[in-house]
Amino acid sequence: MTAHKTTALTNLSNYALASHRLRRTLHTSTKQPIVLVACGSFNPITYHHLRMFEIAKDFIRQNTNFEIVGGYLSPVSDGYKKAGLVSAHHRIKMCALATEQESSWLMVDSWEALQSYQRTAVVLDHFDYEINTVLGGVSTRDGEHRDVQIMLLAGSDLISTMSEPGVWSHDDLDDILGRHGTFVIERIGAALDQAIDSLARWRNNIYPIAQLVQNDVSSTKVRLFFRRGLSVQYLLPAAVIDYIEQNNLYPDDGPSMEKDKDKDRESGEADTTSSDSNNVRATQSTLGTETTRLSTN
Repeated sequence: MTAHKTTALTNLSNYALASHRLRRTLHTSTKQPIVLVACGSFNPITYHHLRMFEIAKDFIRQNTNFEIVGGYLSPVSDGYKKAGLVSAHHRIKMCALATEQESSWLMVDSWEALQSYQRTAVVLDHFDYEINTVLGGVSTRDGEHRDVQIMLLAGSDLISTMSEPGVWSHDDLDDILGRHGTFVIERIGAALDQAIDSLARWRNNIYPIAQLVQNDVSSTKVRLFFRRGLSVQYLLPAAVIDYIEQNNLYPDDGPSMEKDKDKDRESGEADTTSSDSNNVRATQSTLGTETTRLSTN
């Protein structure tokens, strides 16, 4: 990593990468150590976000010569300015509650969330610097030092945008897909093969993973459920539900919902509101099935 990047990645006072679950010794010395990083809004975090890591872990163990030594959720900055995005403080806390209570190996990193918007490539470089330079990487049982490869964990909708001209810079794609690599959870309806064909120069560093049980639980739908006063039990961890309710993060629309829809129409937001409502109705009719699609918004 270049000096100017290193300087940029250490600009938060009192920051330290969470490493209490980072395994510092490889089980198998012939394998390449990796850390999985999922970037996203996590607004809020759901069981599906956690499940993505488990799906990737199974695939990696059975099909690659990698060995996972850690996994991180990296919530996006408030500077992302996405509509309905609750503050970074709350999203970090929700992710921490979920990982500490529901996982034995996942962690949350606050670096991205607590500053201005950072590109995905910069975030992955940040993890590389913190784990390999600051912490010194990992070692084999014989004491041999190994650098950890940082790899992006993402849904196929993200990789599809990478294949669209002008959306991502070539330098960023080369850093993300060439230097780091990615595991992509397939989603029904996403043209993943076509997207990978468009990214052919990095094909060997892109690992598509099929979902054996399809899942369409998304943060978008969870927020809509909260707004409609519907139950979200078993869609996200109980501790996260309690935190959301205690802090009133996604208020119930209540009896004023129709009035708010009229205001949305006047402000040009009618299409989004109508689409969201249809989405909720469709979800209500299909909850409990296993033939739905992956979404992590």
